[in-house]
Amino acid sequence: MCGRFNLTLPVEALRAVFAVKGEIVPFPPRYNIAPTQPIHVVRESREDRTRTVGLVKWGFLPSWVKDPAAFPLLINARSETAADKPTFRNALRRRRILVPATGFYEWKRSGARKIPYLFETGGPFALAGIEETWIGPNGEELDTAAILTTAATGVPADYHDRMPLTVPEAAWSAWLDPWMEDAPRALALTERAAYTARPVSIRLSNARNEGEGLLTPDPEEPAKAEKPDTAAAPAADDQPSLF
Repeated sequence: MCGRFNLTLPVEALRAVFAVKGEIVPFPPRYNIAPTQPIHVVRESREDRTRTVGLVKWGFLPSWVKDPAAFPLLINARSETAADKPTFRNALRRRRILVPATGFYEWKRSGARKIPYLFETGGPFALAGIEETWIGPNGEELDTAAILTTAATGVPADYHDRMPLTVPEAAWSAWLDPWMEDAPRALALTERAAYTARPVSIRLSNARNEGEGLLTPDPEEPAKAEKPDTAAAPAADDQPSLF
């Protein structure tokens, strides 16, 4: 699962790392990116194969959804079934994206508290994503995205049974290629990155909190642990029973 992540790269560093063209609207470091928030994604143009950065809603909406309010929040897509599910299969074939990140979070219980942990690789990395543009009955458009996940291995397996898939830099061009519509071949480009994990502040559990201070662990026995923001809590992977 991937229910929170961060992106702390400066704009020009993001441009250089992902070799993108065009304007990138300036943004501050983001230490607590949560479901339903806008996220930065890297796309590749079908016309001239240039890469651009855009903003999409983190929460996948298939084009055939009639009422978004009645549709479950899909922030993740299981890589094992995404190629076959009507919800995700067209996006996996034609609308693959990179989701730039500098870390992601999982929670682990410690006594009476659930402590968030930051998973890092030592530099920026690219989460494997898919996107879809939902068009409403009045012509309104909403770009949305989900992050592909797989069974957890290595360090993340001690914290959750799922982990996000990443795309190694050598495979970015192939993953983004809008003319390559072979889903199994695309999935074969992804990998489970090697992570380290460290505890961070329990304040991260509230999606309204932001700032570099969230990366500092709390004292061993805080006077009062902040309650999680249940309205913006991380959502589960896609729900196989629904689709």
